Amino acid sequence: MKNLHFIGFLLLGLAFLLYYMLPEFSIVKLFEPISLMGILAGIGIGLIIGGIVGYVSKGSALKEEQKRKELQQLRREKEDLEKQAAELARQQTIQNTSNENPQNY
Repeated sequence: MKNLHFIGFLLLGLAFLLYYMLPEFSIVKLFEPISLMGILAGIGIGLIIGGIVGYVSKGSALKEEQKRKELQQLRREKEDLEKQAAELARQQTIQNTSNENPQNY
């Protein structure tokens, strides 16, 4: 979003520079209704485009975050399954060793 603001201000500055370079430039003409309408139209178009870009980028960021959460959940489940498998293997080895060496009392 900061980049969009920078580009917006850069384009606004460029518009003022181009307006200043006109041969019939005067500060008074800057505040004429047609000039103000052009400035407001440019700001409006910029806000519309910025809103669309912001909406799209936020949507993709939310999808990316959802994928990241799902991946973390899958990793946790994998670790839990590995721990359970290791525990079962340990119990089986203990059971096998106790069956091989029965203790008589």
